[in-house]
Amino acid sequence: MNTSDRMRGSGTPVNTGGGVASVAIPAGTMTATADTSPFPCASYIKTIGRGARGSRGLSTDEAHTLYAAILDGRVSDLELGAVLLCYRIKSEEPAELSGMMAAVQARLQRVRAPEGKTPIVLASYNGARKQANLLPLLAHLLARKGVPVLVHGYLDMGTRVTSAHVFAALGQALCNDVPAIEAALRDTGVAFTPIDTLSPALGRQLALNEPLGVRNSAHTLAKLIQPFTTPALRWVNYTHQAYRDVLVDYFNNVDVPEAPGVVISRGTEGEAVADTTLPRQVEHLAAGQSHVVMPEGEGPKAAAPLGEAVDAAATAAFIRAVLDGEQPVPPAIAAQVALIVATVSGNANTPSAG
Repeated sequence: MNTSDRMRGSGTPVNTGGGVASVAIPAGTMTATADTSPFPCASYIKTIGRGARGSRGLSTDEAHTLYAAILDGRVSDLELGAVLLCYRIKSEEPAELSGMMAAVQARLQRVRAPEGKTPIVLASYNGARKQANLLPLLAHLLARKGVPVLVHGYLDMGTRVTSAHVFAALGQALCNDVPAIEAALRDTGVAFTPIDTLSPALGRQLALNEPLGVRNSAHTLAKLIQPFTTPALRWVNYTHQAYRDVLVDYFNNVDVPEAPGVVISRGTEGEAVADTTLPRQVEHLAAGQSHVVMPEGEGPKAAAPLGEAVDAAATAAFIRAVLDGEQPVPPAIAAQVALIVATVSGNANTPSAG
């Protein structure tokens, strides 16, 4: 498997010359007839690429136009690389995120949740390096509480242990299409799918992380998608305070989410699961307001439940032991489960115990 396939996970080839290959829009997605004509980006690059002092953000409409063209494969490789690197340096502003997300959501595969249930969406794009990746444990604990869980992310990230690795070690089948996702949510309450299933175009952009040497806008956008046809909770993680501030501005003032809203917190090595070594601040964003629903811990850090073990086999064995009642649920994850259950029930400020 080459690097691009590994990072993305589906095996869809990445075009390496003569322009980005056009995107095949899956049947049933919400999109107008795609324009396949070349899209020149010079004026956009001139706006966003003038450095720390000279660059400025695009308007929402401009960002939507540009990103729609990127997703539809109308931007040449040279210009696409320039745009992605400009945003890596400048970062996306809330208005730009709004335009980009509108383009992404319009081309996203849609998933039906089990009838009468409010699901949660968990993005998994970082993997474990120093702490075991317990996001699959969170997913299964939530499913036991009646909350359907859709996890999407990479299949493989080289030396990092992905959620896909852990799910595979648990014996859970991968969902490669929407019917499989819906069946897994209905039958087990947990579905894992690679991003390519929901958005092949985002998958192709994420695969550019390796040749470019840095992450690009797709890494941010993938964490924000809401693929369900009905309202769903999103738990969005961040690793830097500046990104937290952008998220609060975006969700409170630009694209205000419908109930049950969005929960944001500092991720555990970038994964949307509670840090078992130190409580992290958690905020619930809804109706244009932010509420701290869990405070930041003061330390010192506790020992991780698996110590220094991060491999998929050891992580899966620990998860099985917890689910079988042979090991206690880590308190931080128990609190996260309680908060999510309360939030999808409409009681985000008064989470139930355990």
